[in-house]
Amino acid sequence: MLLATIDGPADARIGWLFVVGGSQTRVGPHRLYERLAHRLAEAGHAVLRFDRRGIGDSGGQDQGYLGSALDIDAAARALRENFPKVNECLAFGLCDGASAIALHCGGLGLSGAVLANPWVVEPQGDLPPAAAIRGHYRRRILDPRAWLRLLSGGVNFRKLARGIANSGKRADDQLVRRFAAGLPLHSRIVLAEGDGTAQAFASAWKNLAAGERPAASIVRIPTASHSFADPAAFEALADALLGAVIPPR
Repeated sequence: MLLATIDGPADARIGWLFVVGGSQTRVGPHRLYERLAHRLAEAGHAVLRFDRRGIGDSGGQDQGYLGSALDIDAAARALRENFPKVNECLAFGLCDGASAIALHCGGLGLSGAVLANPWVVEPQGDLPPAAAIRGHYRRRILDPRAWLRLLSGGVNFRKLARGIANSGKRADDQLVRRFAAGLPLHSRIVLAEGDGTAQAFASAWKNLAAGERPAASIVRIPTASHSFADPAAFEALADALLGAVIPPR
């Protein structure tokens, strides 16, 4: 049994399916999913956000985002059953929730999707993706406090050497290829510029051949918060969702 929350008017014509990432519940980090759902409901949209099996209030054993296809399909059916007048359905996901949409939603007839900081690069051991390491060191080079720590012996040189060695590695591109192949039409990819997952995605996306990258608009938001926690970042993300709806012809 999966537990879900619905928001929005019963006669809504536009519906949103929120696919939660990681081990987060349908409330979301910093109440992200709840707040976004309320913003969409105020605009007259319907929203269904659910706990994947084994997460939050849902039963069963968590299968991870790679095994969430049946859960997403059930949630999409529930959205249409609870809001029968919906004629345009979109999906929103954060991190591996965004990746799950691309991997599993091909048969749902989505009108579009907003995918925030998609997870397409698996970490190597206990280190973050190489692109995230490079971004980290670029910021550190410009930080006078980092140089002071280096000169005063406050830096773990073994960890520094491991990071530098891994920063030049090219990531496995199989996941990003699957992501690109399954990307819904009219997708909007939202990236938090200072977030490691977003930086890893941007690097992997850029490394794809031009013919492998489907048409998708990319929105960059100046924040380091993976979950768009600061007020300006949240407002920019909410605008990205509201702006993703295709105006009627």
